[in-house]
Amino acid sequence: MDPFPSSIFSLPDRLARKTEPTLVETDERHLAAIARSLEESTATLSARLAEQRKVVAGDGPDALERDDEIRHLTARLRTLRRYGVDLCLGRMVLAGRSEPVYVGRLGLGDGSGRRLLVDWRSPAAEPFFAATHAHPMGLLSRRRYRWTRGHITDYWDEVFATDTGTPPEALDDQSAFIASLGASRTPHMRDVLGTIAADQDAIIRAPSAGALVVDGGPGTGKTVVALHRAAYLLYTDPRLGHRRGGLLVIGPHEPYLAYVADVLPSLGEEGVLTCTLRDLVPEGAQASTEDDPEIVRLKGTAELVRAIEKAVAFYEEPPTEDLIVATDWGDLRLTADDWAEAFDAVEPGTPHNSARETVWQALVQILLDAYEGDAPVDAVRAQLERDEELAAALSRSWPLIDAAQLVADLWSVPAYLRMCAPWLTRDEVHALQRVDARAWTSSDLPLLDAARRRLGDPDEPRRQRARRRALAAQRQRMSDVVEDLISADDSELLVMRMLRGADLREVLVDDSGVRAAAPDPLAGPFAHVIVDEAQELTDAEWQMVLTRCPSLSLTIVGDRAQARHGFTESWPERLRGAGLDGVRVRTLGINYRTPTEVMEEAAPVITALLPDANVPASVRSTGQPVVHAPRSALRSVVDGWLGAHEDGIGCVIGDPAFLGTDRIRSLTPQTAKGLEFDLVVLVDPERFGTGIEGAVDRYVAMTRATQQLVILTSDDARSLR
Repeated sequence: MDPFPSSIFSLPDRLARKTEPTLVETDERHLAAIARSLEESTATLSARLAEQRKVVAGDGPDALERDDEIRHLTARLRTLRRYGVDLCLGRMVLAGRSEPVYVGRLGLGDGSGRRLLVDWRSPAAEPFFAATHAHPMGLLSRRRYRWTRGHITDYWDEVFATDTGTPPEALDDQSAFIASLGASRTPHMRDVLGTIAADQDAIIRAPSAGALVVDGGPGTGKTVVALHRAAYLLYTDPRLGHRRGGLLVIGPHEPYLAYVADVLPSLGEEGVLTCTLRDLVPEGAQASTEDDPEIVRLKGTAELVRAIEKAVAFYEEPPTEDLIVATDWGDLRLTADDWAEAFDAVEPGTPHNSARETVWQALVQILLDAYEGDAPVDAVRAQLERDEELAAALSRSWPLIDAAQLVADLWSVPAYLRMCAPWLTRDEVHALQRVDARAWTSSDLPLLDAARRRLGDPDEPRRQRARRRALAAQRQRMSDVVEDLISADDSELLVMRMLRGADLREVLVDDSGVRAAAPDPLAGPFAHVIVDEAQELTDAEWQMVLTRCPSLSLTIVGDRAQARHGFTESWPERLRGAGLDGVRVRTLGINYRTPTEVMEEAAPVITALLPDANVPASVRSTGQPVVHAPRSALRSVVDGWLGAHEDGIGCVIGDPAFLGTDRIRSLTPQTAKGLEFDLVVLVDPERFGTGIEGAVDRYVAMTRATQQLVILTSDDARSLR
């Protein structure tokens, strides 16, 4: 009788030798125990979640604690339900241990306290990813599983010591494992946690302090490393908790965000924010791409972003003339020194628009201090706060400013731009002027972001005044209630009189109904920021990132050879100009994605212009040479590939007239960056342009292919090979 009638192993006939009981019976028993524990854990978590949702926590810390617990339970429950037994990535046999250690996406135990799975991010799991034959880290052997619909459809054993007890027929020379990396692609980044390599794992587990650059060519797994590093840091770094700053991932474009959207949730992390630089400012959604390289250069400097400070300071100059303020009880004088004192009352770093209310209150208080009459102070204050001439004087000297209007003024008032950026030449100032000052381009976004941060919300003073009025009305109502209670108190101890205490009255005021503006979730600050395709960022764009990460704890992912506008200096040199020092650089040099046939044709494209480019060495070969054909063959190439492949994803790059489908995308070299496809059809690559920009676009487009690359050219009449 078959001892495992419902085996978790479901290998094809050609791998039948791998299903021998001596090879899989230990795994069968352990995975069955995991299945039982999952069922129990799911029931327990569901019950705990139901109980937490019944808790009435009110406001404050109790509510935050309850919400955090609900968030944690929901995320873990969703992960358990999503994966089931295939939470298990594999196992490792360690020297001195009689039983294998199983590694999973999450840690898991049974009712007796036995550890069934160790979390892949824990120190105990590190050898599973980091061990090599040169540094086995105590491993005798390692087994990785391939899961398909809840069953193991293949596995690979790697031995680090000669006497492991692993039968020879279970061994794998890594060729099958490497071949598995070339499996068909889907519209989303496929799950690669089980195939993390030692060089990638070392970067994933690197400390979070400071700025770490991950430099790697196509196919080295830069994005994989970045996203898994995010999950690792959230697990190990207490600074990154939900209420301690969190983590932000910035990608190059929307197709990239859609492509990687499933990765972090699959790792049990569902609260990570992802965005593009365009998402950081409201104008980003409609901004066009800046085509003029000179404008890109001028607006791409950190110096011009810092000019926003001077642009705002122009509107924070106190009046130099006295102002007479008339009241029912006599005239009051505001001198130039009084104006300066009120302006100095603003705390450094306060946004300009928010600070206006501080200046207003300081002015009113200065006038009240100067008043020597007998009228009630509250009456004088009320009249001062309604004084239109005083309000108009403040509006002239400290106006409320819209961020977009401030930046638009720079591009439409040459004298204003010259004052704010005196280093610009007259010709440069002229080049930056434009007829439609609000025709935003991508190069404007860093300045709009800096202006918005420096200015704050123009509606904030109105909200502050509304809040003060609402609270004052509540205090008055509470005061009336207190007086009524006191007058009605006929108790012997007259206990109601204690309500006259100012502190107690203040406690009775409820400000929960006075709403503040909804916070911008992308405004930060974040404890750690990950930037992918970072080689493209200008110094100005780096300011958008750094203002959101004051700790300067960053993971910077990119490839100098994929920078469209050139990248001849080193990473530390480039980032020093953006304001980052002490940068650490880690290099990835193994190409797991792009086959040798494609890289041999792509490498000369970039090394001709950038000889020191980090061109990675491919570890895979498909046996399919790069195909060259005439442009007229586009439809036959696409239809032929679809007919021969039931699954997988292809892409046509360079033909805007081609209409994409669910299996064949139509992209530009820029929007293809960071993505990968089984088939890439490159149309008229010579039309991408000359110089570094054209070379990079061709190199990027070619290296998106994981199986087959076809290059179509208009003047190439050769038939398909």
